[in-house]
Amino acid sequence: MKSLSAKFLLILCLSAFIISCVQKSGENADETLAVDSTQEYVGEEVTYSTDSTTMKGYLAYDKNSTDKKPGILVVHEWWGHNEYTRERADMLAKLGYVALAVDMYGDGKVAQHPQDAQKFMMSVFSNIEEAEARFDKALELLKSNEKVDGQQIGVIGYCFGGSVALTMANMGKDLDAVAAFHSGVQLPVMPTSDIKAKILVCNGGADPFVSEESVENFKSAMDSVNASYKYIAYDSAKHAFTSKGATAMGEKFELPLEYNAEADEASWEEMKALFSDVFTK
Repeated sequence: MKSLSAKFLLILCLSAFIISCVQKSGENADETLAVDSTQEYVGEEVTYSTDSTTMKGYLAYDKNSTDKKPGILVVHEWWGHNEYTRERADMLAKLGYVALAVDMYGDGKVAQHPQDAQKFMMSVFSNIEEAEARFDKALELLKSNEKVDGQQIGVIGYCFGGSVALTMANMGKDLDAVAAFHSGVQLPVMPTSDIKAKILVCNGGADPFVSEESVENFKSAMDSVNASYKYIAYDSAKHAFTSKGATAMGEKFELPLEYNAEADEASWEEMKALFSDVFTK
């Protein structure tokens, strides 16, 4: 029995060592996400800047693809450009897109507390011209990539990032599709007839951060300019329902954040349907 126990312990130790090595190998700036006979997905860090701010992004794509693909910008939650943002970029790459996870705060800043996140977020929305400049630089970087079809561009955003994506669409940016998840819809810029993108908003019906009044105002504003949009509210979903770490963060900071697997999957499928409708790959 002692011999079997020792062998079992050795196997556990070896397994832990192997898992650790695999995890560490994925921490490189230029890492392989998945490989098969025809595809090799990679993610790499990129740096770009406005006149006043240096930003740290993350580009995910199929290294072996020779065809130009639609490009998708991924705008982060109010926490900042974190691993969750990069994970979504990786997922888009595996769907056949070139995805750039952007940095709207600059210098790759990531908040560790809601108070800091609020400050970072307000620093962007209180200076729309600078926010636009940062977005435009990310858009420029994505469009100039040799693997991207610059005539097919979309944006997805989460929480703060969804509000950014919708605001830029309202400003008439050259975008084909925008998908916003658990996003505020009380925006600093109202839509005009210049809006070009097809819009998808996927929110939680139980999200206290999104009032019924703001939703009705959003819909009325979109209708007033004949915008092409779809608004979905998932009945039991709270704020940040797409993030698997949301529940723990909500408990830690006593905020109404909660992961909802059903709403997460359903909203991702809605996004895929939007992109399939808009893009040709």
